[in-house]
Amino acid sequence: MKSLDVKVWSVRKRNTKKSSYDVRWIVAGNVFSEQFRTKGLADHFRSKLLQAAHGGEGFDTASGLPDSMVERAASMSWYAFALRYLAMKWPHAAPNTRSGINESLTAVTMALLEDRPGQPSEELIRKTLRNWAFVLPGPDERELPDDIANTLSWVSKASRPLADLGDAALARAVLDSLRLKLDGTAAAAETVRRKRRTLVNALHYAVDLGEFKENPVARIRWKKPKVAGDVDPRVVANPEQARALLTAVSYVGGYGRARGRRLVGLFACMYYGAFRPAEAVALSEVDLKLPERGWGTALLNRTRPSVGKQWTDSGETHDDRGLKNRPAEEVRPVPIPPQLVVILKQHLDTFGTAEDGRLFTNERGGVVGSSTYYRVWQEARTLALSPAAVESPLAARPYDLRHSALSTWLNSGVDPTEVAERAGNSVEVLLGRYAKCLDGRQEIANRKIEDLLSEYE
Repeated sequence: MKSLDVKVWSVRKRNTKKSSYDVRWIVAGNVFSEQFRTKGLADHFRSKLLQAAHGGEGFDTASGLPDSMVERAASMSWYAFALRYLAMKWPHAAPNTRSGINESLTAVTMALLEDRPGQPSEELIRKTLRNWAFVLPGPDERELPDDIANTLSWVSKASRPLADLGDAALARAVLDSLRLKLDGTAAAAETVRRKRRTLVNALHYAVDLGEFKENPVARIRWKKPKVAGDVDPRVVANPEQARALLTAVSYVGGYGRARGRRLVGLFACMYYGAFRPAEAVALSEVDLKLPERGWGTALLNRTRPSVGKQWTDSGETHDDRGLKNRPAEEVRPVPIPPQLVVILKQHLDTFGTAEDGRLFTNERGGVVGSSTYYRVWQEARTLALSPAAVESPLAARPYDLRHSALSTWLNSGVDPTEVAERAGNSVEVLLGRYAKCLDGRQEIANRKIEDLLSEYE
C-alpha cells in the first residue's frame, strides 16, 4: 500500500509491572503494533515508520512494515550470524578467549532482542545464551532441556536482523548497553572494551560475508572508557614484605596438612622469578637446573591456566598450553636467584613431584587451581601484614608478586631489555606497566634528597 493509507500513532507505555512500550499504526485500515523494552527503541521504530510514510514508500499489508523493513526482516538475524561467527572463531581461540567471546555475544544478543509474546525471564535468556547457545558443540548437537529449547526458539524469533546494525542510532544504543552490568551499575572499563572489540571483530566478519560494505560499528564516534594500563604502585611489596608473606604461607593449614607449605615454592616463583601464576603451576622438575650454589635456571615452556571445562577441548578445568603470546613450543629461559634455588630444592626434598613431574599439586595431587592458591594467599596476608596493610591493596593478589618482582629488578638498575626478556614481555609493555617504585622506596629517596640539602644549610 502507499503511504497515504498509513497512520502512525504515538508511543505509549503499557500498564504492566514490567516496563514496555507499544508503537501502533494503521495500514489500509488494519491496526498493527510492536512492543519494545525501552522508550528509546520504540521512538526509533516509530521514526522509521514515519520516514517511510513521508517518503512515499510502499507498506506491506500483511506485516504492516515498509518495504525496506520487510527486506531487512528477511535477512540473516543477529543471533543466526552470532552462531556462525562463534563457529568460525572457536577452533583457533584459547579457552579464556572463548569465554570472553561468549560473554560478549551474550551481551550484544540481549541488546538486540525484540519484545515478543511468550518471552522468558531475562535471567533464563542470559543463562541459556551463556551456557548453551554460544558454546561448542552447539545446541543443535546436544540434547536440550525443554525450558532451554523453548528459550532458544524464542530468541531465534525475537532477534533483530543483522542488517539493523547498519543504523547508527541502533548501533550506538547497543554500544551504550555494554557499559552496564546486570544490576544497572557501570561495568569495568576493560570489560566494556573487550565486548566492543568482539562486536567490531564480528562485524568485520560480516563484511567478509558480504552482509555490509563497511563495518557499521567501527565508524561510529563512541567514546571508549579509559583503562588503567599501569600497575597500581600500592600493590608492590618490597623484599622485606615479600619474605614475610612467603614465611606466612608456610603456616597456613598447619604443618601436617601442609596446605600452605606445599605452595611456598609456587609463590616464591612468582616473586623471585616473576613467573605468571599459570607458568608456576605448570613448572616441572625437568624444566629446572638447580646447582648446589649460586643461580639456577628455569626453562619455561608450558602454562596451566584455570578455565571452565566448557571452554577447553579436553573437557578439563585446567588447559595445557604453551607460553602466553608465544609459539606453542617456544621456551623462555629465566635465571632464578639463589634464594629461589634453595626453596625449590627444599620443596622437592619434602613433597617430590606429581606423576607427570609437576612440582606443585593440591592436597589430592591434582593441578593447583587458582581458587586454591588464592585462598591460601589471603590467609597468609592476615598472618604477615598489619591490619591496616591487610585492608590496603598491598600484594592483594598472588599476581602482585610478579609486579613486585619486575619493579624490584627495574629499581635495582637491571637493563629493561633484560627484564623484559626474563618476564616474557615487550619492553614497551614493561615500561608502561611495571616501572613503579617499590613500597617504601620513596622514603629512601626523600632521605637522600634531605641529606643533600642539609649539606648546604
